[in-house]
Amino acid sequence: MSWRAGALTLGYQRLLRPILFRSWGGDPERAHEATIKLLGGLGAEPWRQLVAAVLPAAAGPIRLAGIDFPGRVGLAAGLDKDGQAARVWAALGFGFAELGTVTARAQPGNDRPRLFRAPHSAALINRMGFNNSGAAELARRLTGWGQVRGQSQLGLPLGISIGKTKAVGLDQAQADYLACLVAVAPVADYVAVNVSSPNTPGLRRLQSAQALAQLLTSLVQAAPADLPIFVKLTCDLAEADLDQAVEAATAAGVAGFIATNTSLERHGLKGPDCRLARQAGGLSGAPLAAAARRMVARLSGLTDRPIIGSGGVMGPSDAQALFDVGASLVQIYTGLIYSGPGLVAAINDLVASRADQLGPATREGTDYDRA
Repeated sequence: MSWRAGALTLGYQRLLRPILFRSWGGDPERAHEATIKLLGGLGAEPWRQLVAAVLPAAAGPIRLAGIDFPGRVGLAAGLDKDGQAARVWAALGFGFAELGTVTARAQPGNDRPRLFRAPHSAALINRMGFNNSGAAELARRLTGWGQVRGQSQLGLPLGISIGKTKAVGLDQAQADYLACLVAVAPVADYVAVNVSSPNTPGLRRLQSAQALAQLLTSLVQAAPADLPIFVKLTCDLAEADLDQAVEAATAAGVAGFIATNTSLERHGLKGPDCRLARQAGGLSGAPLAAAARRMVARLSGLTDRPIIGSGGVMGPSDAQALFDVGASLVQIYTGLIYSGPGLVAAINDLVASRADQLGPATREGTDYDRA
């Protein structure tokens, strides 16, 4: 880790994080909303150039599924649902950012409180429930900033995670996802199909082989030829169910996989954080590191499609562990909350120093079949 990455992390953890964690009465969601609003402001010029001058640039360029990624560490879905801070992520050193999850209709999400910090475990529990302003609103915002698929107007590729509207029944899920896809396709460099959040009732039933095959086939067929479709699965799936889901997704023509979503398991909570075990929602952060590695390793044995590792990336060693078992890219969310932008810089340092150990720099999108 470079001195700059170390200084950024230490400064954030010693100075800024204590303020954020105490502010707004200790309410994590209000702190999150204020931070995203601040970052959104930093995305405007000249602030964006100043941020980029302070922080290391993305490292380890790679071509996956027809997309040129300038770096291998990205922002995970959920942190910037409505793309309010989309203009600043490249300046912070990210090689890509996944916005959303958005739904075809705007929705408020689940009742508050719905986000809980587990600081002794470096973890979060959330039951947000896809709160967002809707796919059309996200597309409108990005279009206003000049975002067009394939042009990286904001300095990096943008993935958009799409999910099912809560008020829509599972029997209408396919049409709902299709409406969402149509809305975001002009501004998305890839689309991530979220069928694995634990916070929308019944959603995870869409991970069954038959349901997944039908949904993904329809989305792949409806998507423009240059818009790759990824699918995000959960580590809570039994091995046999994961095998079947991967087979179904591959047959449907997906470009790749994202592993993993938050977990309903509560292993890894420590000390006072154990009181949060009864809170409904998905667990993220350090307790997911081992499960994410196992899932990426299993996926790499089941498919030759690109894998984005997501879950438990709290330091550069966690990112390296995911690269070692088959991930081509990694995403962070909870690690950013606990370590700040220094974590992005540290992973970029790692990638720059070990590029020859990270596998090929090209995996073309043309090596998979569109169903």
